[in-house]
Amino acid sequence: MLLPVAPRPFPDSDPRACIQGLQEPDHILRNSVPSHPETTEGRKDTDVPHGGEGESAFPEDKKEEALENAEEDWAHDPINPRNWSMHKKWVMVTIVSLYTFVTPLGSSMMAPALPDIAKHYGITSQTEVAATLSVFLVTFAIGPLFLAPLSEIYGRTWVLHLGNLFFLAFNFGCAYSPTVTDLIGFRILSGFVGSAPIACGGGTISDLFSEKERASAMAIYSLGPLLGPVIGPVAGGFIAETIGFKYIFVVVAGLAFIAAVVGIPFLRETYHPVIRLRRARKVADPEKAAKAHPHLIAEHGSKVHRLWVDMTRPFILLTRSIICFLLSAYMALMYGIYYLMFAVFPDVFTGIYGFSIGVGGLAYIGLGVGFFSATLFGAYFADQVYAHLVAKNGGKGKPEFRIPALIFGSIFVPIGVFWYGWSAQARIHWIMPIIGTGIFGFGMMTTFLPIQLYLVDTFTYAASALAAASVFRSMLGFAFPLFGSQMYAALGLGGGNSLLAGLAIVLGIPFPIFLWFYGERMRATSSLAR
Repeated sequence: MLLPVAPRPFPDSDPRACIQGLQEPDHILRNSVPSHPETTEGRKDTDVPHGGEGESAFPEDKKEEALENAEEDWAHDPINPRNWSMHKKWVMVTIVSLYTFVTPLGSSMMAPALPDIAKHYGITSQTEVAATLSVFLVTFAIGPLFLAPLSEIYGRTWVLHLGNLFFLAFNFGCAYSPTVTDLIGFRILSGFVGSAPIACGGGTISDLFSEKERASAMAIYSLGPLLGPVIGPVAGGFIAETIGFKYIFVVVAGLAFIAAVVGIPFLRETYHPVIRLRRARKVADPEKAAKAHPHLIAEHGSKVHRLWVDMTRPFILLTRSIICFLLSAYMALMYGIYYLMFAVFPDVFTGIYGFSIGVGGLAYIGLGVGFFSATLFGAYFADQVYAHLVAKNGGKGKPEFRIPALIFGSIFVPIGVFWYGWSAQARIHWIMPIIGTGIFGFGMMTTFLPIQLYLVDTFTYAASALAAASVFRSMLGFAFPLFGSQMYAALGLGGGNSLLAGLAIVLGIPFPIFLWFYGERMRATSSLAR
């Protein structure tokens, strides 16, 4: 049962003052912890977990989080997911990463089979063929705007479970679609429900780990959205060649079923306000619960409020912050190039190099090698540079310390795109364009992480900043394959990729350098930054 705690006034202007207000004598802290016999009875002060300190990376509101945490000693509460055992935390990370791997896998697994799909449905338009692949990304971009606030109302767990189960069902629909219109319709629905892990996954990592511990967990989670679209076509090519393209969707549905078998019994709710609200609502006296948790209940009690705030805030950030807009635009450009490669690889490697559909799927391995090497080297490089700059700055970190890793990665993006385009146009040995895609994949992965961390470190509403970037990049991921064939027909593979590489240079190098020198000044004058 929750003990009534008299609300204390906290200054609205500085959430750190609220946190400082928690520094009270030990007997007050002990009395503020909810008295649950199964968790706290007989527990000594030294036995109380201390892994829950530190703000969340993805709260809906930094100030509200501080006020909510001040209502009870949540940092040391045994039901706080940050105070769970390390084994339990990693079980949660593994399940969420599995969910996050399956849906992006389904986004691109059909890519090598696009010629077979066009033949089966009698499609003659290259744009319509590309749409069957990339239309997935439209609702994949929009879905988090609805699913993220729903996860803050009902909890992350069942949004993940239901999204995965509907994803399973809609992929069976794709497999047995009688017309191309039905196929596109089921792809649209699959994209929407498949975005659930993207909407909830990063927040789950933040729920479980403090800012000092979450790097490795976030790196593993981030591999799913990038490696899934690479591994998918490798398997999809051989499936289409041997047993038919319909079974690509059956296999994706089967993987979703495996994820459900693992996830439904073992995944536990991690979203802090929902856990605390569920406990508060078990109290016999609702008025007593409201008095004990005024900010928690006020902020999370209205479903319409949460939906409206979470859906509008990303667009406010995109339109009112030049930092958010340009960094998101750069991410979107790379994502667009990434999905454009998926759409044209069958033409390049089966048309120019004479690969079969199955072997053509192996061409996607270059991207995967680039992603994997960036995860090993790029993340290490970024951490080392950041730690070095923090040490030089007297132990105080700044978002701008993420910029050197961003500049380093952005150099490889245009190099990879140039290399891939001109080697394919010159019909040099097939390994050369694949090496180019690997260089591009390395640069893409190396830049994604510092951009995401910069957005999280900079903006008060970090989750909304990431949602804005996600919507932007998924929209370009949808749009680029639709005009790719026309662009390459007019400019050639070399000229078309030169245009894309030039855009990557213009967006990816001058602005990060500008941020290094002037980012702190820009943040200081922005009402949206911390």
